[in-house]
Amino acid sequence: MSFPVHRPRRLRQSPAVRRLVRETHLVPSQLVLPAFVREGIPAPVDISSMPGVRQHTLDSLRRAAADAAEAGVGGIMLFGVPAVRDAVGSGADDPDGILNVAAAAVAAEVGDALVVQTDLCLDEFTDHGHCGVLTPSGTVDNDATLERYAAMGVAQARAGAALLGLSGMMDGQVEAVRTALDDEGFSDTIILAYSAKYAGAFYGPFREAVDSQLKGDRRTYQMDPGNAREGIREAVLDVEEGADIVMVKPALPYLDVLADVRAAVDVPVWAYQVSGEYAMVEAASANGWIDRRGAIEESLLGIRRAGADAILTYWAVEAAGWLRERL
Repeated sequence: MSFPVHRPRRLRQSPAVRRLVRETHLVPSQLVLPAFVREGIPAPVDISSMPGVRQHTLDSLRRAAADAAEAGVGGIMLFGVPAVRDAVGSGADDPDGILNVAAAAVAAEVGDALVVQTDLCLDEFTDHGHCGVLTPSGTVDNDATLERYAAMGVAQARAGAALLGLSGMMDGQVEAVRTALDDEGFSDTIILAYSAKYAGAFYGPFREAVDSQLKGDRRTYQMDPGNAREGIREAVLDVEEGADIVMVKPALPYLDVLADVRAAVDVPVWAYQVSGEYAMVEAASANGWIDRRGAIEESLLGIRRAGADAILTYWAVEAAGWLRERL
């Protein structure tokens, strides 16, 4: 009787051995918490399609940021939900606009314990829900939108954001914002480019979270789900324009793109575990169909294994707590 020469199972024989030889590791500082703050509400509002996630008041947002810092999470990404919207998203660069006020409040609350980050896109602030300024015919005007992004970036940096998440998928957005920041003396402000952001079905709960006014879709500026090489091209272009970090979004449906982008650029690569990914796990676990904690941990580890240096996830604080239990 012959026996195997190679016995990989030797390295799986106990928890201690498996821990010692594990190739991919996840720590709390690699997690970023997305958080929503809504103008004009007296108390936090639960988001029905995202159990456990809520629209915050300024006070509850401060507490959430402090909790994230205590958990060892690396950063918090802020999204604003204004009370009033208009065609050009005037609230986006208004110093008294909800997102800028929230950035200042969180920065004052947590200091350097968290990297305070702000979403730089017009969709939450426009009455049509698109990520840019519209032409008279109703299409998104790329170059007019860049002017709005530049003003928005300066306002966010002035409010105290250390990192700006450019999520609008306009051509030239990184260069436009970088130039505006440098011209205003914010050369240390970090730019995260959502380089490979795909149009698709996984953003539905997010639209509830930001009370989206969108009619139609964003397929003329977000990427086609069938295109992988284009995602690499977008990331390379953003690095050339001055991006400090690049993003792939969503995460799980695009792990191949994430791996390819990681191989193509020499800056940090992040991934966003989006609202639809969160909602699917929560719904399945609520029905008893999957092991909730196991599915969350496995999904995060898979994103890391594909090449993400950090992950935006709504489970950031909870997952950080699990990770710290093992230390």
